[in-house]
Amino acid sequence: MIRPALTAWRDVTMKLLALSAKKTSEEQRDEAILSIEGFLDDRDKLQPHIAAPFTPEEEALGKELVKLETNVQKELDLFRRQIRVDISGTQSKKGNMKNYLNPYSNVARDGTFYDTKQ
Repeated sequence: MIRPALTAWRDVTMKLLALSAKKTSEEQRDEAILSIEGFLDDRDKLQPHIAAPFTPEEEALGKELVKLETNVQKELDLFRRQIRVDISGTQSKKGNMKNYLNPYSNVARDGTFYDTKQ
C-alpha cells in the first residue's frame, strides 16, 4: 500500500518536469514561473507527510522519485540558465543603445592635452 502523499508527490513532480522541460516564449515565461513556484509549494506541503517507515512498494517508488528528482533539477537549471541568458542579452542591448545614442560618453580622458599656459 502506497501512501497518498507519495503518489501526490509523484504527480506534482511529473507536472513540474513537464512544465520545466517545455520551451516557453518570453511572453509566457511569467506564467510558467508562477506555475513552477506553485508546484514547488505543493511539494513542500507534501513533504512532512512522507516519513519512515516505508513499505517495500514505497521504497521502490522512492527510488523512482529520486531519479525523477535529478531530471527535475536538470530541467529547472536549464530553465534558469535560459532566463539568465535572456537577461544578459537584454542588458547588452540596453548598453549598446546607450552607446549609440551618446558615443562619446565612455571616452578615456587620460591622454587629453591640458594647456597650462593661459
